[in-house]
Amino acid sequence: MTGGMRPLRAVLGVDAAWTETEPSGVALAVETDAGWRLHTVEASYDHFSARARGTPAEGRPAGSPPDAGALLGAAFLLGGRALDCVALDMPVGPRPIVGRRRCDDLVSRAYGARKAAVHSPSAARPGELSDALRADFDAFDFALRVEPPADGLIEVYPHAALIEFMEARERLPYKAGKTTTYWPDLPADARRAKLRATWARIVAALDARIAGVAAALPIPEPDVGGWRLKAFEDKLDAVVCAAVAIAALNGDAAPHGDADGAIWIPRAKG
Repeated sequence: MTGGMRPLRAVLGVDAAWTETEPSGVALAVETDAGWRLHTVEASYDHFSARARGTPAEGRPAGSPPDAGALLGAAFLLGGRALDCVALDMPVGPRPIVGRRRCDDLVSRAYGARKAAVHSPSAARPGELSDALRADFDAFDFALRVEPPADGLIEVYPHAALIEFMEARERLPYKAGKTTTYWPDLPADARRAKLRATWARIVAALDARIAGVAAALPIPEPDVGGWRLKAFEDKLDAVVCAAVAIAALNGDAAPHGDADGAIWIPRAKG
């Protein structure tokens, strides 16, 4: 018990792919008497479930259909307690999503000038994948939350979250596939060095919020490439989602949107 007042909590952050063919990062954080700790982070649903079975998967993570029951069950096996919040990096609403929503426009207006406008959802992407996942979580009593309290399923957006967590001027350049866009005039080795430096800053900031992040996410060596970099990114985004879940539970994040959907973003300091 924290301060003898309430049960210790647990959250799940999911960097959910918008298609079934791409892997999704998953991060479980648990509260302890000393604060929050990262318990498990994996680069796919299958790897997370394998970790819960005690047979950690190796090799390239693969895409698979999301299964709320499997995720909740794996999180319970790993953390030993029920989840209080699941933070999902995917458009999700109480009704089928067929296009941009008010929450998408609100966040884009707030963060567009900082290079963090949101992508437009559609009936095809994530489409039925989002609808099924929301209904699946709802069946396990994880209702979608579009206003406080955040004890349930919430939608989050890592780019905006990192801006607020790190008090950054604009979106952080941390996607490996976009280094030529970030730094077009630099040679490849210099771009890789800047990317790794950005990752190190993000990991350090997250580790200050959730103990164990730095140990779980060592920065890839300069010679690492290909799918391993994407797997690292997916894990990193999943931890960001978990950090937003914690902030939302603590009243330090606010929903931007309405009854048709809300994106929870950490509150700016000051």
